[in-house]
Amino acid sequence: MDNEETAVGVIGLGIMGSAVAKNLLEQGFTVYGCDRSQRRREELSAAGGIAVTAPMDIPADTIICLLPNSSALEDIVSGKDGLTQSPRPAQVVIECSTLPLREKTRACTALASVDVTMLDCPLSGTGAQAVSRDLLVLASGNHDAYESRLSVLRGFANRQRYLGEFGKGTSMKMITNLLVQIHNVAAAEALVLGRKAGLDPAMMYEVLCDSAGTSRMLEVRGPLMVDRQYDPPAMKIEVFKKDMDLIGAFASELACPTPLFSASTQLYFAALSQGHGGQDTAAVHEVLWDLAMARDEIVLHEPES
Repeated sequence: MDNEETAVGVIGLGIMGSAVAKNLLEQGFTVYGCDRSQRRREELSAAGGIAVTAPMDIPADTIICLLPNSSALEDIVSGKDGLTQSPRPAQVVIECSTLPLREKTRACTALASVDVTMLDCPLSGTGAQAVSRDLLVLASGNHDAYESRLSVLRGFANRQRYLGEFGKGTSMKMITNLLVQIHNVAAAEALVLGRKAGLDPAMMYEVLCDSAGTSRMLEVRGPLMVDRQYDPPAMKIEVFKKDMDLIGAFASELACPTPLFSASTQLYFAALSQGHGGQDTAAVHEVLWDLAMARDEIVLHEPES
């Protein structure tokens, strides 16, 4: 594939974006990549992609955005080198970032003014899962545009769900991430309890994955917890904090109680304060392990009366 119809632009070549780009290359797409980091652009070129320095320089009718924050989205849409500066009629922008819905809606409106369609398509899955295309696309927006880009979505994700009007994808992403956060802590809590009871961590992991108590987070992050090794991270705690903030704001806007989310949030904050911010979110296991061992240390060092 090398014609314009099979060309795809990927803006944001971080952990997720680079995996998406490489999978599309393997599926035969011509991939143009844009990122502020020269190193990331060079890595894409080495993998067979074509690096560009500005969004408006991508000669493709399909653009995939995987961005770190709202300011990056505003810049690639309305900045001096943004997509609205040199619009392509009938272009579709597949926005896969986890960002506030109001910012995505603003970008969608700006693109619509130059006849470019934006789809709200956040992804469910880790960076490690992205490498093997083990991702779920939570798609929302114009249904015809979604249908027309299914081959692209299938090029980097093995599952797609169309959820309705623009914004439903982001709402669903908040719900999935709430469960990711809670299930990750639940997996860590169970493994710490078992380890303290003298059970072999590797054996526990195998048995739990085969039990009614399993979860996707246990299956994905359990091995990191068993080995107590949290590098390289598939999702850094300091990055996931942005998602926690979004979930908290989402629930607050709806005046919806989220007691388990609130309780688990404290463990991620503790992990940040203890220097685990750059490690995988599985590092909440260390916070719980330290708490579990603290009581033993108090008892061991308790002075005799």
